[in-house]
Amino acid sequence: MSFSRQGQRDLERGLLTHLRQFLIELGVGFAFVGSQGRLEVGGEDFRLDLLFCHLKLRCFIVIDLKMTPFKPEYAGKMNFYLSAVDDLLRHADDKPGIGLILCRTKNRIIAEYALRNSATPMRISEFRRLEELPDRLRGTLPTIEEIQAELGSPGLY
Repeated sequence: MSFSRQGQRDLERGLLTHLRQFLIELGVGFAFVGSQGRLEVGGEDFRLDLLFCHLKLRCFIVIDLKMTPFKPEYAGKMNFYLSAVDDLLRHADDKPGIGLILCRTKNRIIAEYALRNSATPMRISEFRRLEELPDRLRGTLPTIEEIQAELGSPGLY
């Protein structure tokens, strides 16, 4: 297992250890669905790092943990996960899922280009384009500072 993959597992275990507090930090309405949730797509298995359901928004929240700097392909992977979750898990009355990519660092220009033309609701850690979020989402997702405080890792962006 590579160092970065081991770091991702450690981060995941840390979050799960403090799941109750992490849910409080995420805000009202979040329900934990699972960790390393299996999705079968096209005969292949894929694993979601963390999956939540937001009861008020009526949608799934997919969190992908990366211990490396952000790479544009992470947005493509998240788009894939959200498409699969929406097709395989979402109830007809639910809204489309939202993705959150938590990376150690990111280049803001690369992050902006990676998300610019995406219609899929996803964000990359501290990418502060909250003014573009639909009104129904503002104030329901945690700030990066809140996530960092919960994780106790000021280097995680």
